[in-house]
Amino acid sequence: MSKKLKLFATVALIGITFTTINSRLGALRADSLTPVAGKSGITFTKDIAPIVFNKCASCHRPGEVSPFTLLNYQDVKKRAKQIGIVAEHRIMPPWKAEPGFGEFKDSRFLTKDQIQTINDWVGEGAPEGNPADLPPAPKFASGWTLGQPDMVAEPSEEYSLNAEGRDVYRNFVIPTSLTENRWVSAIEVRPGNRKIVHHVLVYLDTSGAARRLDAADPGPGYSTFGGVGFLPSGSLGGWAPGNVQRPLPLGVGMDLPKGADIVLQVHYHKSGKVETDRTKLALYFCKAPVDKRFRWVPVLNPALNIPPGDANYEVRAGMPLMNDATLVNVTPHMHLLGREMSVVASKPNGEQVKLVRIPDWDFNWQNTYTFKEPLKLPRGSNISLVAKYDNSTGNPRNPNNPPKSAHWGEQTTDEMCIAFVGYTIDAEQLTKGISIQGQREFGREGGGRGARLLNLLRRNANSADGNKKP
Repeated sequence: MSKKLKLFATVALIGITFTTINSRLGALRADSLTPVAGKSGITFTKDIAPIVFNKCASCHRPGEVSPFTLLNYQDVKKRAKQIGIVAEHRIMPPWKAEPGFGEFKDSRFLTKDQIQTINDWVGEGAPEGNPADLPPAPKFASGWTLGQPDMVAEPSEEYSLNAEGRDVYRNFVIPTSLTENRWVSAIEVRPGNRKIVHHVLVYLDTSGAARRLDAADPGPGYSTFGGVGFLPSGSLGGWAPGNVQRPLPLGVGMDLPKGADIVLQVHYHKSGKVETDRTKLALYFCKAPVDKRFRWVPVLNPALNIPPGDANYEVRAGMPLMNDATLVNVTPHMHLLGREMSVVASKPNGEQVKLVRIPDWDFNWQNTYTFKEPLKLPRGSNISLVAKYDNSTGNPRNPNNPPKSAHWGEQTTDEMCIAFVGYTIDAEQLTKGISIQGQREFGREGGGRGARLLNLLRRNANSADGNKKP
């Protein structure tokens, strides 16, 4: 892939809108399409609409991130050549997981046959076809993607971000005022200003520490660098562009204690002008009895020391399981120097279970990959990752020219190496009074306490073990 195309592919969402993608399409020629000569009979209604409705419409519809819709023939024909180009070069739809390396729900991956069908259709003049062949247009809930929330948490006022300077981590403390414990099945984050919101993490506080930090910092929320300034009571997950949230399996929930405060940590990029934001969080409570507590653990290596000039620097991390567990999802995370990441589970008998592989990492499209079927792993299994980084001048996403040594850090120009793994413990049966809270779950502190571990590691990432050059 050319350097120009790689650069183009990085502008998908973070701080740069889909409008920018449109303005740069001129960099790719329409004659890069490769229609098959002599193939005919491909129409929108019969062949193209099923692809677009299934893979594209969730974003390309009113009220979502894309500035244009793709819900009917006129919409699609108007941008037929553009669609063919971005599909052929796998710029759109955004789906970074390698097919066959893990099986996931909601896959937006286009097969080679689907891409060829789109290009053949464009090459034939984008015919409409028989209206009787048109499948029903997809239906979406108005407003929130997951439907009407049970609770919406948001800061009391907008936050104003300065035009220039370093990234900002602002923590907004939102009281829940709950009088009883609740179980949460899903969350949905809605950034108020997508131009500046890079990602969002959702922490819980039952100690009042976040309120004290908020009171000491003028304006809405308080700023930190490296964590949220206290040890969280728990976490409800987070959001990054490309991330699609799904409700947890029936009988599984995230604990939201009564009286807890939600601490919404928003990572802001500065755009060059003063911006405002008021990011919202929707919560969906479990509707059935909860038998298992949803947990997550960061499989990570904070001891990053990526040398300048190295185009293939390898980093490893691992986490052994202390209980029989069932994996629900996995979320890889790196920054701009990331090239690829593979996450694998090794069973005690030597069997390898492929969890996810991102062969062409794109910082601008990060997703939580929910397994098509939850994966059961026995005690003694090990979850490991291998990540590779390109800190050379040949990486068009490299934030430094000339390249500099890269270490763990919160800034976009720093680096990270994490795979967040969501799971449940098989032995836990809350409906029968069997809980494993307080028991050791992994070979090092993790599981339900993963948020605390990650918070501490962000502030103390100074070891040099676990990195190697292949």
